[in-house]
Amino acid sequence: MNIIPISASAGITGFESPAAEYSQLTCTLDEILIEHPSSTFIGKACGDSMEGVGIFDGDLLIVDRHVTPRQHDIIVANLNGEFVCKLLDVRQRMLVSANDKVKPVFINDLDSFSIEGVVIRSIRCHHPSYLLDDK
Repeated sequence: MNIIPISASAGITGFESPAAEYSQLTCTLDEILIEHPSSTFIGKACGDSMEGVGIFDGDLLIVDRHVTPRQHDIIVANLNGEFVCKLLDVRQRMLVSANDKVKPVFINDLDSFSIEGVVIRSIRCHHPSYLLDDK
């Protein structure tokens, strides 16, 4: 994979040709982003409840089932048949949104609850891709 070193700041008016210099990486994006390929899946974020931690509607979530969930990890869980992405509060048995408008959800013994994995990365796509269409 070719890496083009571009250092851009807000308000940039131009920069040197990116092809002028580049370095070669000996790994792929898969190797950089995914630590446990056989236990990793990619999901798509929906809604605004995790904006406080930088996850926005439409972002891709790289979720690893191999990682043991810890206090305040971002997780994907199945709560009563609905998939959710939330911060995990292990001590209070609670799922917390990263948006003050959304109240935390307590997990009680009557709930059907399973953690599907820990979100280890998120990716924001700035241009539509036919590969990500919901068709």
